[in-house]
Amino acid sequence: MNIAANPMVEASQTIYLKDYQKPSFLVDAVELDIQVYADYTQVGATLKMQRQTAGDLVLLGRDLELKSIILNGTELSESDYQLDSEQLRIANAPDQVTLETIVIIHPESNTQLEGLYQASSDLFVTQNEPEGFRKITFYPDRPDVLSVFTTRVEADKKYPVLLANGNLLETGEAGEGRHYAIWQDPTKKPSYLFACVIGDLAVMKDHYVTSEGRNVALEIYAEEKDIPKCKIAMQALKHSMRWDEEHYGLPYDLDNYMIVATSAFNMGAMENKGLNIFNTSCVLADEEYTTDAAIMRVQSVIAHEYFHNWTGNRITCRDWFQLCLKEGLTVFRDQSFSEDLQSAAVQRIDDVAVLKAHQFPEDSGPLSHPPRPDHFVEINNFYTATVYEKGAEINRMMSTLLGKEKFRKGSDEYFRRHDGQAVTVEDWVNALSAGSGVDLSNFLTWYNQPGTPKLEVQGEYDAAAQVYRLNLKQSLKSNAKYPNLKALPIPVALALFNAETGEQYILQSEALVENSVKDGVYLFDQAQASIEFSGITAHPVVSLLRNFSAPVNLEFNYSNDELAFLMQHETNGFNQWQATQTLLERILLEEHAADTYLQAMKNTVPALIEKDPLLASRIFDVPSEGYLGSRIDQNYQPEKIQQQRNALLDTLARELGAFCKETYLSLDPDMQQDFSQAMGVRALKNIMLALMARQGDAKAFELAQQQYHTTRNMSERLGVLRVLVWNDAPQAKAALEDFYTRFKDEALALDQWFMVQASHPKATAETIQALTAHPDYDLGTPNRIRSVSGGLNSNPVNTWSFGVQHFIDLAKYLDEKNPIVGSRLLQVLSRWYTLAEPQRNQVQAALLNLQSVVKSKNVVETLNSMLEV
Repeated sequence: MNIAANPMVEASQTIYLKDYQKPSFLVDAVELDIQVYADYTQVGATLKMQRQTAGDLVLLGRDLELKSIILNGTELSESDYQLDSEQLRIANAPDQVTLETIVIIHPESNTQLEGLYQASSDLFVTQNEPEGFRKITFYPDRPDVLSVFTTRVEADKKYPVLLANGNLLETGEAGEGRHYAIWQDPTKKPSYLFACVIGDLAVMKDHYVTSEGRNVALEIYAEEKDIPKCKIAMQALKHSMRWDEEHYGLPYDLDNYMIVATSAFNMGAMENKGLNIFNTSCVLADEEYTTDAAIMRVQSVIAHEYFHNWTGNRITCRDWFQLCLKEGLTVFRDQSFSEDLQSAAVQRIDDVAVLKAHQFPEDSGPLSHPPRPDHFVEINNFYTATVYEKGAEINRMMSTLLGKEKFRKGSDEYFRRHDGQAVTVEDWVNALSAGSGVDLSNFLTWYNQPGTPKLEVQGEYDAAAQVYRLNLKQSLKSNAKYPNLKALPIPVALALFNAETGEQYILQSEALVENSVKDGVYLFDQAQASIEFSGITAHPVVSLLRNFSAPVNLEFNYSNDELAFLMQHETNGFNQWQATQTLLERILLEEHAADTYLQAMKNTVPALIEKDPLLASRIFDVPSEGYLGSRIDQNYQPEKIQQQRNALLDTLARELGAFCKETYLSLDPDMQQDFSQAMGVRALKNIMLALMARQGDAKAFELAQQQYHTTRNMSERLGVLRVLVWNDAPQAKAALEDFYTRFKDEALALDQWFMVQASHPKATAETIQALTAHPDYDLGTPNRIRSVSGGLNSNPVNTWSFGVQHFIDLAKYLDEKNPIVGSRLLQVLSRWYTLAEPQRNQVQAALLNLQSVVKSKNVVETLNSMLEV
């Protein structure tokens, strides 16, 4: 079916990669004068420009009130330029231009949280990626225009903090109770990396000495009460700086590095040069107020934004189609960094779990697009799992193929060639190829095609010849928008195990009859191929895609016993988990018996708890209802999936009943040597308690209540709160009241209070209505919106019943107020077409009704794509 697109989005609004042209003018230097007043802000801008190509001088601007414009010393009249809602155009401009403009903007009423906006009564911040700077002043607001910025910020003294990018040059009095600061960033940058902050904030200070001997002042700005929660972020920042020097040879290049935390932020964080602006959820961390997972995320995001200093800032994108260049590479770098913070296997498990929960469904639905899209209407809609997570997987595949040493040589060549430039995906792959000496050009296919490949593998064993053969075939689901799909290079990391002894075969390259497996990796880059292994003395159990060496859907006819074997004997922690997940999918989607799984758990878990408690906690993962639903392309019935999953969990709880209680009582996170081990023990305690509670064991609720009141750790407290609330325990109401009383002034902890209730498996429409009517619920704070909506969406039965109207109403409201968030929340409903009737038609009708009332490019483009099925 193909539903007609909303006519409000004209074809002319679509931007195509093939139409890229260089800007007519470059900006050598820009001077900004930003004066903040109570009910408006005045922005003066002086641009020194020179012609690069033929064409008019075009400056982009949105929601700007133009007060004056002077070209090379001459004030222009309205007849000298063309001005509309999106741009200022000057025809026949000279080749050398000094352009001075003054505009009025209104950050105090900017609810879209783009450009300069008032985040709270005592804080103004900016968010300019991708196209927010045009809401501050007229400018060629595109990433391939790089300039040196000098910024004067002026405000009332009730805002003592005045920050911008670069180095502080001057501060002073401005009269009438006002003051100013002047900053200059010596590094050329595009406008999307510009930032300024005006407010009343406290600061945590530290320093770091780089490998080049530069003493860098480190500052994290937040509300006074939150400063103690910045310690983990500060340590993560210093660790990131050292890690980037050791692993990539990249020292920091300015004299200061500043981070500002605000809750009024659409994104997780933003890498503005030297002045990062963070969502509080990604910078504030403390074991009493934030969970272990949140602490890990803070460290990862701190690293991510710091790593952007080179992969995104010093070298930036030529155009927004290249977004996966900076984001995919930087996500890969922050994932690698995080592997040093905890079990590398668990980090890989967590990264792949996110990929499969978000990117795989995106790839298989109407919002599917290549990591480098070839067209868009609204670029904000392409800050997606495909761009970030799949983009990271492409870099991981190339790194896997090259090995660390050659990958480092390739990245060194990239930084040597392109420092200070705005580049493309081709530039990255070409430099990586040249530096490593390995041609990687065929990996460009991954950047330019949508969809998750299906990798079909069959194994054959010839006992007489002691030869094992693997036959491989790859395919992609047909896509009308991309009809000429090509075979992709797929690194297949593999191992063979002796099924009788459990030992791993050593795969020497000379033992191969044909083709090449190097360091346990076979590069499969054809539609079909075969590889043979000789000297295999008994029928092997093969482990494929070890460490998830490629983002593909693997089909291999494992027996349940072989999967159980890999659960017990696989030496790669990720594949141990993956074998468990594959077996569970069969039980839940194909209705296999659970006996083999249950016995494998009993055989595997006790020893694994002793060896690696964090990995052991992940082995208990059961695919979520949402992920299982994403594996069904038609006649999807959320209630059936929920029933089957609950039945499995009930059986697991019953089978491990005595073990759960014994294990819970034996675990003590305070006895662990490091954070990673303690995190694993805490996770296991919560899992054991949850399984005990599933049996209706009153003792479990007593233990939960005891843990709640004795711990000072949020992971332990929140874990038992879920157990009490989701099981409707007698103690649940009192625990919720206590949690609220303890944390009502701690926004991030209170987000968890909202989420626990919204994610209750038996939540109702009335539950969600009560939460959204609560005095602490705020539609102006993205974190609070997501706490309820994200909790609701964790239960597909609820999402696809009363939840549909919740997300429709949010999209309507946010379409005008904050279309970026509105568009992203609406995507929750993107797989509506897989539902069984009558839900399918009901959701479709609701989406069609929404189509007639929304207006923003963000929401309209998403909705049109969702309905083009």
